Amino acid sequence: MIHRKLEFTMPAPAAVVFDAFHYHQWRHHWDSLVSGTEVVGGAPCPYVGAITQNAGGGWLRGLSMQTRFVSFDRPRLAAATMVGTSFPFSRWAASMRHREVGPKDSLLIYTYTLDVTPRGLAWLLRPAVHLVFAHQTRKRFRRLQNFLAGHAHEVLAWQQLQEPHGIR
Repeated sequence: MIHRKLEFTMPAPAAVVFDAFHYHQWRHHWDSLVSGTEVVGGAPCPYVGAITQNAGGGWLRGLSMQTRFVSFDRPRLAAATMVGTSFPFSRWAASMRHREVGPKDSLLIYTYTLDVTPRGLAWLLRPAVHLVFAHQTRKRFRRLQNFLAGHAHEVLAWQQLQEPHGIR
């Protein structure tokens, strides 16, 4: 089993980063790891207990995974775990913590645990799968950084419009 933590400085406040990741209307603008993601039942973002369907993007298009959110404390923490299995993963779980660094910057702390299948070949597959996963995760969060560098103000304006509707 592999357990790692990655940290990314984001060019936006934690609440903006959180929403840009979890509200699917923003996510499709930047997320390179998935070609499509949706909350089963149609909610605009996850919540504790929500199941999401995630289809791989790019050369990982053939991969898909269902996740269940076990924590969703906007804008500080979200955590999910894989439902069932999805080759090559026999286990996958991740959390994202957001911490303010300054008035316009925040820190995204991404922690993940994964293991691979088939069990008899895990010793061989685990390093390769982890190498690809870690690379794609870094690429994904660089894309989020780039998106926020140019569009954080749009997410912030959207958030301000949502406040009267109880989203904040």
